[in-house]
Amino acid sequence: MKTNYQQSSHKKSLAITAFALFSLFFGAGNLVLPPFLGFKSGNLWWSVTLGFCISGALVPILGIMAHAKLQGTLFDFAKKVSPLFSVVYCYLIYAIAIALPSPRTASVTHEMAIQPFWNSSSLLTSLVYFTLVFVFAINRSKVLDALGKILTPGILVILLIMIVTAVFALDFNFSHTGMAQPFSSGILEGYQTFDAIGAVVVGAVIIISVNIKEKGASYKEKRRLIARAGLWAGLGLLLVYGGLILTGALFGSSFDQDITRTALLREISARTMGPTANLLLSILVGLACFTTAVGIVTGTSDFIKGRFNDSVMAYRITAFIGCLLGILIGQFNVGYIIEVAVPSLMFIYPITIILIVLNVVPDKWSSPRVFKSVVWTTILLSVPDFLGSIGLGEPISPYVKWIPLSQYQLGWVLPAIFVFLLSNLIDKPKIPS
Repeated sequence: MKTNYQQSSHKKSLAITAFALFSLFFGAGNLVLPPFLGFKSGNLWWSVTLGFCISGALVPILGIMAHAKLQGTLFDFAKKVSPLFSVVYCYLIYAIAIALPSPRTASVTHEMAIQPFWNSSSLLTSLVYFTLVFVFAINRSKVLDALGKILTPGILVILLIMIVTAVFALDFNFSHTGMAQPFSSGILEGYQTFDAIGAVVVGAVIIISVNIKEKGASYKEKRRLIARAGLWAGLGLLLVYGGLILTGALFGSSFDQDITRTALLREISARTMGPTANLLLSILVGLACFTTAVGIVTGTSDFIKGRFNDSVMAYRITAFIGCLLGILIGQFNVGYIIEVAVPSLMFIYPITIILIVLNVVPDKWSSPRVFKSVVWTTILLSVPDFLGSIGLGEPISPYVKWIPLSQYQLGWVLPAIFVFLLSNLIDKPKIPS
């Protein structure tokens, strides 16, 4: 039977782990996505909220549940397909992370915290920004951990004030939208949060942290702790994302339809909290973006370092390449980076979602054969969406239009479910007579 001290210690670990997970998921770049989606969806905000929260919150929760079960590394997520496939998958995940969400943090910082106050170029911002990221990544400063614990609560408080003010001060008169597919649009926009990728990447970091803090805990106790922390963090994401989408929808007729994502967030915060709070939000977003970028560059460099026998040189070269990519890509505006990210996300996100689900279900339903069948089916049926996202989908469209949900760029979903069920029927052990 647990003592009061043990129960108190467990609750403290749960709270710390849940907050750490939320902080890792809720990057400042994610702030600009939900309000804009709500702004565009108008009276259909509830439908896009449902779709967005499935891919932006529910899937990440399942990702942490999977990590709680595996209690391993990113490599363990795909090793049932094959060790080679898992290595390639890991490289793809880290390559995407360092080439897209990391540079996007510099772009968000420029548009939120620099451009409104100083007339400087985005290239200068990204150059200074990623020079500092490189310095912090090389020196592994613990200052960022302390900043993260302060910045995330600060951003949350400001966002809650903004959401509550909008909900209680504005009339619920939504503009009508011409959005044809609000639910699927919400799911696909949720890809841009990178939270599913974040779940499989940062989950391993949480595992290490829990193993250090809970040395005497059993596998079941650690699994329960991580799973519950993931659930609380996910619920936090649901509330914040839903609130931001609703806030954006309430301002649907207040701004020009051509407004950018970052400009919309600035205008909403200024109208709900005043210019002073808007300035504070800009500063907090810029600093929070910085901690996210350092985390991505450091995590990717750690992975490459591990692949090269703990080579310090491999770590430094990877950090340098990551920061160089950040300078080159981070100078572009947020909207452009989001558009550029679509093809890679259309390919890697379905694979990541399927790997998360397969690692969550009981082992008796997720044998290596099931893994191989479902994952390769998902890859095959993600190709049309990938080709469509780069403008090459027309030649094959007559051959894939019969696939259910393909018109929503979700043609992989039902075939993957079908193959999962069929593979389990075939793989079912025979009962001896």
